[in-house]
Amino acid sequence: MKIRTLLAISMMLVLLGCSKVTLENYNSITVGMSYDEVIQLVGPPEKCDDVMGVRNCLWGNENGAINVSFVADKVLLFSSSNLK
Repeated sequence: MKIRTLLAISMMLVLLGCSKVTLENYNSITVGMSYDEVIQLVGPPEKCDDVMGVRNCLWGNENGAINVSFVADKVLLFSSSNLK
């Protein structure tokens, strides 16, 4: 039982430490970058909304997040919150 608990805790720590939602990756995003390029950089988004030809995507959560707006599959605007 102790081995399972230690293994579960270890896996959780590894997953938490592997987040691609970082200030370094945010600083690598540029206007005109494609949706697929952003996915390669920060992984799949938590959610995306498509409204009137604009795709707004969110990566992360309240502890650190990246928001990107795409038009015609290209970055138009991007912002971050609580990145370290």
